[in-house]
Amino acid sequence: MNARTSALDTLVFGVDIQSGDVRGDSPSYALVAFDGENLDKDVVSHRKLMRLVEREEPALLATDNMYELASDKDALVHFLRGLPDSTRLVQVTGAERPEPLSRVASRHGVPYGKDPMKEAEAAARLAAGNVGHEVSAFTNTTEIKVSRGRSTGKGGWSEDRYTRRIHGAVRKQTREIESELDSAGLDYERDATEKYGGLSNAIFKVEARPEDIPVSNRRSGDVRVEIERERRDGIEFEPLAKRRDHVLVGIDPGTTTAVSVVGLDGTVLDVLSTRTAGTAEVIEWIIERGRPIVVAADVEPMPETVEKIRRSFDAAGWIPDADLPVDEKQHRTRDHDYDNDHERDAMAASLFAFDAHEEQFDRIASKIPMNVDRGEITARVVAGDDTVETALDALTEDDDAGEEDETQHDPRELTEDEKRIKELERQVERLESHVDDLNETVDTKGERIAELENELSDARREERKEAKERRVVTRLERENDRLEQKVEERDEEIEELEGKLARLKELWKLDHSNFSDVAEKKQGLVPVKPVVKFTNEDIDSAHENFGLAEDDVILLRDASGAGRSTAERLAEFDPRVVLKHGGLSEVADEVLFEREIPVGPADDVTIQEIDELAVARESEVESVISDWEDRAEERRQQKKENQLDQLISEHRAERRYESRTSGQSS
Repeated sequence: MNARTSALDTLVFGVDIQSGDVRGDSPSYALVAFDGENLDKDVVSHRKLMRLVEREEPALLATDNMYELASDKDALVHFLRGLPDSTRLVQVTGAERPEPLSRVASRHGVPYGKDPMKEAEAAARLAAGNVGHEVSAFTNTTEIKVSRGRSTGKGGWSEDRYTRRIHGAVRKQTREIESELDSAGLDYERDATEKYGGLSNAIFKVEARPEDIPVSNRRSGDVRVEIERERRDGIEFEPLAKRRDHVLVGIDPGTTTAVSVVGLDGTVLDVLSTRTAGTAEVIEWIIERGRPIVVAADVEPMPETVEKIRRSFDAAGWIPDADLPVDEKQHRTRDHDYDNDHERDAMAASLFAFDAHEEQFDRIASKIPMNVDRGEITARVVAGDDTVETALDALTEDDDAGEEDETQHDPRELTEDEKRIKELERQVERLESHVDDLNETVDTKGERIAELENELSDARREERKEAKERRVVTRLERENDRLEQKVEERDEEIEELEGKLARLKELWKLDHSNFSDVAEKKQGLVPVKPVVKFTNEDIDSAHENFGLAEDDVILLRDASGAGRSTAERLAEFDPRVVLKHGGLSEVADEVLFEREIPVGPADDVTIQEIDELAVARESEVESVISDWEDRAEERRQQKKENQLDQLISEHRAERRYESRTSGQSS
């Protein structure tokens, strides 16, 4: 297919099956691309058709029978799901009960031929003119699912960090989508599952079609985004162009022009009052709301402006015998809303016109079969050109004309037998009409069944709506409970931290002698800074938590296992004394002794624990230091004696060696 031009705002594809069958192998299709001026034609396979649709993204894909593209309902839903978001499937021949394509083409003045390529062209032209029904299996609600793009197993880091990164990425993507939907002004609901480090998934239900949503399917590393429209219970049809029913119109002209539109059942459909719109704009407003069969005024004779509008629609006119009194207009419009007297007068004119024709409308409706357009027959009869029977015959002839071949016949005189046949056919038609009247009860029951089915459908829809609202309320209640619990936990944590802060302030005052407001009863105490184990890691942790400094009293909760480097690390802080639980290693004990750092048993000191910190009595700490100094002096003396003994032993050994050496030389 060639690239399209810009004659239309959109591109339309018309298709008709060329050969084969969609239920069999390799069906081929006649394809026509129409842009408003140019036609591109080709014969393509089903696969190539889908590739062209995906590449060109036509606004409409038109056909006379949707089941030429899919074998059954499930296959049709799959086919619709595979179309681009901006492409709609259109059946130009109608909805559940389609008409022949030839009749539809004839009614709309579109060229038609029985060749598949001609039928594809007719489908494209009809769809371009807003003829036909959109085939839909999905609602206007779209679901956006944000989820993890990969498993949360080990990924090169520790599993916790890896999981936290994935859940954090899902939460970040969720926030970005939420921001995009808010910026686009779309209504949506969000349901998210919280997991360690973020979210494991989030689901948005957006009240819009996918093409109207600024989000697309994607997968990037840790996150996957999937978009899917909500499926209907079945297949539905929506006309491309809104139906314009036959109506009655009341007009009150003047500086302020008012217009009222009433349906054939007497229902007020719309009302307008304007000081700025001209006659052309008023006519356009009426056209958008229906096809007038009666145009009425509330005064006699009919004003020129009203007459001009009536002629533009070729509608019947209605005026009262004399100008309608105000009290009668007020009484007739008492059950309807209006903004000013002009709207009231226009509404009264249209309602009085309906009252004048109501019996005629009822008689016409009683004679019309259910499958015939009531408005079209009513318009013909009210115009005075036809009776109900002739209007029905004329409408039937118009429909049949599209199916007849354009063949010229020479007129000839009918024979007696042919005249008799015609007479019998008319008699049969009258009898069939009588049968229709007798079957009116059956038709009424059918209508009642349809009404009950509609009520059942409405009830189910209302039930789904209420269930949806209940789910929303339940989700909000759960979220509220979670937040309330979180607030309570925070309050408890704050209370605990406030108490801890008060205790730390008291300890800090003990550690700073320049504060004169230290309570008298707390004098004579010294802060103790504990270290859990005699390791470099725990020493660094204690230093990070409450700061180790010169002249601190340090408590080793477990003094075993330390080596030279650990002892040297502790000695760098030059503590006043080290209180220990358990025994030091010989290496650690030697290092601390050489650095003249007092070491004593913690059991000799009364230590009061306050959270992570502690305090001890100054006198007991001094006693431990004094005991260590005594032991250290003895240890130094013993060390000197050992060194002296070693020197003497070495000297004697050296004398003996020299004596033996000299004896051997002699």
